[in-house]
Amino acid sequence: MSIKVGISACLLGQEVRYNGSHKRSRYIQEVLSEYFEYSPLCPEMGIGLGVPRKPIRLITTSGNNETGIEAALTEDHSVRYTEQLKDYARQQVDHLSDASGYLFMQKSPSCGFTRVKLYHENGNPLEVSQGIYAAELDKLLPLMPKEEAGRLSDPMIRENFITRVMAYHDWQHNVADKLSAQTLLGFHVRYKYLLMAHHIKSYQSLGKLLSNLKAQPLGDIAHQYITEFMSALKHIANRKKNSNVLQHLQGYLKKELSKDEKQEMHNLIHQYRTGLIPIVVPLTLLKHHINKHTTDDNYLRKQKYLNPHPYELGLRNAI
Repeated sequence: MSIKVGISACLLGQEVRYNGSHKRSRYIQEVLSEYFEYSPLCPEMGIGLGVPRKPIRLITTSGNNETGIEAALTEDHSVRYTEQLKDYARQQVDHLSDASGYLFMQKSPSCGFTRVKLYHENGNPLEVSQGIYAAELDKLLPLMPKEEAGRLSDPMIRENFITRVMAYHDWQHNVADKLSAQTLLGFHVRYKYLLMAHHIKSYQSLGKLLSNLKAQPLGDIAHQYITEFMSALKHIANRKKNSNVLQHLQGYLKKELSKDEKQEMHNLIHQYRTGLIPIVVPLTLLKHHINKHTTDDNYLRKQKYLNPHPYELGLRNAI
């Protein structure tokens, strides 16, 4: 089943940018489209600005805006579109409620999710901020994984984003839609070691949260769980944290592996941790041993850490 993902329309080749151009991403359209069903949106077109149109920028103001940041015409700061862009974001909430992620166009004053140029009203550059639409949507749908298309060129960020999308989709369809103690605990079991790889403190605190499901209404516990879970996955799983998880998983097989097999796993994990090989090498051998020495319903085989996203994407070949 395809996973619904919101996206800036220009990334799919739609000519909706201010100058009538697009920013088509070949990777997004030709590779990720095998797994994602895109819902393209252009907020500037959505609020009635045509193509071509005069460009806008982010400026700081001293008015009543809660953030002090406005979207204004570059050539005339008195013409502003801040509230229209925020309203457009609010209008999309229902449409995007079943989406499992969102890909934004970088540097855009409406869609940029990180490091959008911010200017003083006199035109001097200041610092960076979020685009108006992107910031409002993030506030309204905080659990949804979000990323900028330009940042997907970084293998670690790309793998992290797609991992979060897949995990959130799992939650939406296997927990949120049929919440019970069983579905909640089952989710935690599946993601226990993925959680450990991303954020050890959340791994510990969420385990404690689920240790007493009668302490609060189940819906409240589930909300606390997924809020911290999605925040935890934003942390990059680096070589040190991944090595720790690989060692933990290997430990479950200490009675099944021979001395030479244990040494081989140890050597590969060490080579990965020191940057000599990508994680796919020790992980492939570990999965081989798990499949060889365990049954289909074994605890280890349930771990999403082993397969958090489609193998065909090769996301772990470069990290």
